[in-house]
Amino acid sequence: MSLSILQQLASRIEQNPGEKGLPPIHAWHPERVLDIGLGIDAQGRWFHQGDPFERTALVRLFSTLLRRDADDEYYLVTPVEKVRVAVAEVPFLIVTADLQQTANTPQISLTSNVSDTFLLDADHPLRVVTDEAGQPRPYVRVRDRLEARILPQVFYQLVDAAQMVSIKGRNCLQLNSCGCAFVLGELDS
Repeated sequence: MSLSILQQLASRIEQNPGEKGLPPIHAWHPERVLDIGLGIDAQGRWFHQGDPFERTALVRLFSTLLRRDADDEYYLVTPVEKVRVAVAEVPFLIVTADLQQTANTPQISLTSNVSDTFLLDADHPLRVVTDEAGQPRPYVRVRDRLEARILPQVFYQLVDAAQMVSIKGRNCLQLNSCGCAFVLGELDS
């Protein structure tokens, strides 16, 4: 498919911004599915037919239309069509964390590489998996079924803010935010 299809899609998106900058993609169920060579690599970079997107505003705009469907595939969704997006790992990265103490309750605000900012809370839970090398790989839900990988420098900041607690007889690092507790990992005995 040509670049003109991508430009037409961007034009349709700009004409229907939805409330608060997020279109109601959950309500759109188009039958037409396109595959035009869109992808997001593990570093959060967007590509079209192998060429990187140069315009940050276009990446931000497209990120508001990204949805992960029940088939575990990612799509840019409009009312009339959806465009498949090949995602290497997860579509977003967490690039900053802001830790604040409000009324004896810690709140952690996270910001993604596409400028989504949200609180670490029950709607945006954090999970940590261990990779093949035995290293922690932290993720957080951004919205719906979309996740972001937390960059190492941000994760280290969260580890510094965590507290050691005993869970089922094991020493763990626990992070608290907005009344929720998130286990970052076990400490070696």
